Amino acid sequence: MAVKDFMTKKVIYVSPTTKIAKAADIMKEQGIHRLPVIADDKLVGLVTAGTIEKASPSVATSLSVYEMNYLLNKTTVGEVMIRDVLTISKYATLEDAVYQMRQHNVGVLPVVDNDQISGLITDKDVFGAFLRVAGYGEAGVHVRLLMPDTVGSLAKVAELLAEHLLDVRSIIQINTENQKSAVEFQLIGKLSTAEIEAIFKTAGFEVDDIHVTENKLVR
Repeated sequence: MAVKDFMTKKVIYVSPTTKIAKAADIMKEQGIHRLPVIADDKLVGLVTAGTIEKASPSVATSLSVYEMNYLLNKTTVGEVMIRDVLTISKYATLEDAVYQMRQHNVGVLPVVDNDQISGLITDKDVFGAFLRVAGYGEAGVHVRLLMPDTVGSLAKVAELLAEHLLDVRSIIQINTENQKSAVEFQLIGKLSTAEIEAIFKTAGFEVDDIHVTENKLVR
């Protein structure tokens, strides 16, 4: 899975000279919490809701509302932005992106190649990728099999699915204890859950779960 297949391609950004009050307004309007900072078509920093909050006067300050607004409209993004920004290539794997986000405790990675930003990969994008890979939100039948972790087991399942005209929309394999693998399928076909379950059990497979799924809008 490549980052380019799951990243947010519409990049809303600001320049270093943008006032932090304006940046805060853009985040609120767009429902986002961070903005890349671009200068001369290159990524030079990242401004987040957190950095703006730190730069904003505290409600406990003795400044008047007028003075606070003056400071917010005077301070620029370039003065408060994060300069050492962790980035990733659009050709990197999504797994690499998740690893970096987890290791560095960040929720976003600007996608940069040859100094050009082409998107953002965020924790929300990662959640969406997981749902897509799992086939979540598609109508069909979800089946979870517990299979011996031996060569040829998955091939036997594939033969059964082809024989009964069951289309595989997604497949996930998880190693479990007791030398078994849990394999989950999202299937589309004309057979009922009872018929599908009988097919697998007759072939000697252990059906751990099977249920009908419905179409859901995944944002």
